[in-house]
Amino acid sequence: MKECVVVAPHQYEIRDVPMPELADDYEVLVQMKAAGVCGSDFHIYHGTNPCSTYPRIPGHENVGVIAKVGDKVTRVKVGDHVAVDLVITCGECYQCTIGRENVCENVLVRGSGTDGGWREYFTAPETDVYVIPPEIPWKDAALIEPFAIGGHCTGRGRLVADDIVYILGAGTIGSIILQTCKAAGATVVIADVNDESLERAKGYGADYTINPKKENVIQRIGEITKGKGISLAFDAACFKGSLTSLFEPGIMRNAGRVVSLGFCTEPESITQAMIDQRELDLIGSRMSAYQFEPTIAKMAAGKFNLDGIATTFIKFSDIDQVFHNMDHPSPDVKKMVILFDE
Repeated sequence: MKECVVVAPHQYEIRDVPMPELADDYEVLVQMKAAGVCGSDFHIYHGTNPCSTYPRIPGHENVGVIAKVGDKVTRVKVGDHVAVDLVITCGECYQCTIGRENVCENVLVRGSGTDGGWREYFTAPETDVYVIPPEIPWKDAALIEPFAIGGHCTGRGRLVADDIVYILGAGTIGSIILQTCKAAGATVVIADVNDESLERAKGYGADYTINPKKENVIQRIGEITKGKGISLAFDAACFKGSLTSLFEPGIMRNAGRVVSLGFCTEPESITQAMIDQRELDLIGSRMSAYQFEPTIAKMAAGKFNLDGIATTFIKFSDIDQVFHNMDHPSPDVKKMVILFDE
């Protein structure tokens, strides 16, 4: 089989390797059908992902077909369509026992801390795979993991219908958070410097859009909220200073919640006074926990608008194009999905 390995920043290889063998009776062999390309994959390739090591096979948005099962596997069978969880946990630490397995003290992440799905086959424990209805096309199924993030981070933010939500960044994750918030009945304000992304956000239900290059964000939020401010904000832009901007006077109302999703390692300029004077909550959010099954059920029921979330589909045999797009970013390429050859 073939696998794609990032051997060092800005260096990758396509290797011919033996098919993997099941390590025990509870493992399954997955034949990959589609893999989403995430911003964290860009960071792995560019050497800016603080959670990754090299050499590494990227890919954590993985879906495929069960090709083989161990003798004691009961949850799935050969031929099942599945999504593969990216989180590998110990199941025993404090975090695992309180339902926070995504930040297990021994966590490994497929495609980052351990090898992921940019290869034709790989093995996983049966507990890490979730059956997908075969009616969901592979190109859509690759979006299950990003939509699981939307479910997780909105849960972390304690989203309710009465919230006025501000989302900074209308890319893939921002658009998914938007849909999740609208499904809950919240009012959503979304900001981005790309007008095309803002137009797309309107199609996903955004109540208000702001282009910070053309409008005064604080003034617009004041107008929208009648001077009260935002109750729940998400940093889905994740650049240096993006998180600090959410704490500027005029953005958040007293007792508001701010959810951070990024891994930018540059220092921010948030002070204690920015948080404590208004008793704001700053909430970290990483990946997802227990969101795959509810996300699959919602996708199967047509609860998500998938049009335009993924914009660029590339065959695994043409994976060089994925790295070309990473080196030469285009506003037209908002989300890539790798489709494996039949």
